[in-house]
Amino acid sequence: MSLDVTSHPVRSGLDELVPSRYALRVGEIDVMVVSDGVLSLPGAMLAHNADPAMRAAWLSDMFLPPDVLEWALNVVVVRNGGRTILIDAGLGADPNLNLPRAGQSIKRLEAAGIDLSSVTDVVLTHLHMDHIGGLLADGVRDRLRPDLRIHAAAAEVKFWASPDFSRVSMPPGFPDALRSTAKRFLNEYGSELRLFEEEYEVAPGVVVRRTGGHTPGHSVVRLASGGDRLMFAGDAVFAVGFEHPEWYNGFEHDPEEAARVRVRLLRELAETGEALVATHLSFPSVCHVAVAGDAFRCVPAVWEY
Repeated sequence: MSLDVTSHPVRSGLDELVPSRYALRVGEIDVMVVSDGVLSLPGAMLAHNADPAMRAAWLSDMFLPPDVLEWALNVVVVRNGGRTILIDAGLGADPNLNLPRAGQSIKRLEAAGIDLSSVTDVVLTHLHMDHIGGLLADGVRDRLRPDLRIHAAAAEVKFWASPDFSRVSMPPGFPDALRSTAKRFLNEYGSELRLFEEEYEVAPGVVVRRTGGHTPGHSVVRLASGGDRLMFAGDAVFAVGFEHPEWYNGFEHDPEEAARVRVRLLRELAETGEALVATHLSFPSVCHVAVAGDAFRCVPAVWEY
């Protein structure tokens, strides 16, 4: 038997060949992980401070090519207490960076029966374009409710007024695309923004908390209901970050602090046993964290079907 790992064009609607959404419950809270697609990025940005041979060995061990990193892109919908909360919004339109396999979240939300007009709140982990771009896609703003609340850390909005890219290691074209997308977003959605300093309860059992690191205002979202817990960690945790939390991702604006945040969150998750979902873990990305010596291990959750 052979396994076909060839990339296929993205299909829409009911004829998709693979699942693009995954539903679960956290106590009384309904949660849906939605795949926005996949970003194809240079392998080096996975860990630009790592020895190239070690990085290549890790990619080989994960059955990945040495030069292209296929990076999952996920968003989450949370429904509780009469509120429908979208956590991050995906890429939206490709900003001329050859990312044709992402930007699917809006149509996949609709395929899941989620009308954009039903979304009461949007929580943004940070303002990178693959987290806000879906709100800038053609026709989206007109379909959102006029009283929509968009929650983001005040430090994040302040950062993007004059962003510092001096410590990143991004592919060409990405810094300019990130700057222009954040500027456009703030211009178009400034009146809907609800800023918080360190922590804010968006709805009962839904708390967003600033971590910093990846960007100054990067935040995570904690869900709690009954005895169940789940964290959406945004870009604080990547697949390689379990085994090598000290490796710097090319999109981190403060790599040292991002590594400290990553270790702190993974230790916390290992201690509490709560579920983890993250933007760039392979869909549906639901897992638990175990300690593995000086590093960590991702334990996939049992698929409920």
